[in-house]
Amino acid sequence: MAPSPEAVRLARRLRDLRESERLTQKDLSNALSAAEVRVAVATISSWESQSNPKLPPEERLRSYALLFAMTVVPDGVPREQELNTAERERFNALHRELVGLRDDIRHHQTGTPTSSGSYTFDFESGRITLICPEIPEDGRSSLADPENPNFTKLYRYADLDALIEMWGHVRASNPELRVRHRLPSEVSADHLSGHMILVGGIAWNRVTSRLLRVLDNLPIRQLSVPDLADGEIFRSRDGQEYRPVWEERKDFDPEEDGAPSTADLEADQTQDVWRGDKPRELVEDVALFARLPNPFNHSRTITICNGVYSRGVLGAVRTLTDDAVRERNETYLANRFPGGVFGLLMRVPVVNGEAVTPDLEIEENRLYEWSPEDDTE
Repeated sequence: MAPSPEAVRLARRLRDLRESERLTQKDLSNALSAAEVRVAVATISSWESQSNPKLPPEERLRSYALLFAMTVVPDGVPREQELNTAERERFNALHRELVGLRDDIRHHQTGTPTSSGSYTFDFESGRITLICPEIPEDGRSSLADPENPNFTKLYRYADLDALIEMWGHVRASNPELRVRHRLPSEVSADHLSGHMILVGGIAWNRVTSRLLRVLDNLPIRQLSVPDLADGEIFRSRDGQEYRPVWEERKDFDPEEDGAPSTADLEADQTQDVWRGDKPRELVEDVALFARLPNPFNHSRTITICNGVYSRGVLGAVRTLTDDAVRERNETYLANRFPGGVFGLLMRVPVVNGEAVTPDLEIEENRLYEWSPEDDTE
């Protein structure tokens, strides 16, 4: 798909600024790079691309304005207080121009203007850590054993479909930031102070379990119940419970497919997929998607992508990564939760075993919604 005229205008303007000072992309990379956050030459090239331009973070446009406001472009980005009167006027004008071009792109993409000029998973600065649950030892592949010569650490992760989907999206959206994924047992104070994306439920992710207790203002809790062996349901502040939906399988052949043993049923090994001697299939899961300030560092955020089962986790992740509905869902969230802090329970249809991404414009997909503004009404 060809880029929008708005995107081409910004890309061309960034290229013109660089070429007006006879800087190479490497020169500009060195000037823009800070001690902790390096801007790669490939990133600058992607911002200037006429065929497939990428959208720079607003923070980077401010750096451009500071850099090119100077009478002589310095080796590094100056601080605003270092500018003289004429340079400050050029900085303000150039900053307004570049941010305006960026907002024009966002308006074209979503159909609505946005105050922040960024998508939910576009982070201006800071480290980003994805925290994903770990499969218990008795359920792991032999390849998860470090003593296996073919040891592969990813085999220790649960909700791997959701992790890969989120990792790829966040990494592509934030090429100049450090994006890591960690198991709960590997989480340190350094990870807790940055942006955190929690993938997966409370049973195998003690970090999510702990943070849900810390986040007192989120009126949604996940809890284990006796009649659900392999998942945890959601309960809202008003006491309403949100559970997955099962149906009896129509294609079951007792002679070919068999039935679980009494011992297995008593041990809850197949409780969720069998009711008596009849198999069931999951047709609808429940997902939690929430965004809140990080309680350990309010300049950073926590995003929770959770579900009763793994299909719900994947549905929560794909709400803002699936190209088919991402733009509409971003627009819905921007309009419904202008403060950017919210909690949302969604239904995730499951068809032929595959999670279908929720379209938030469909009212029946939104099971429960909350924002801090709702508590003050």
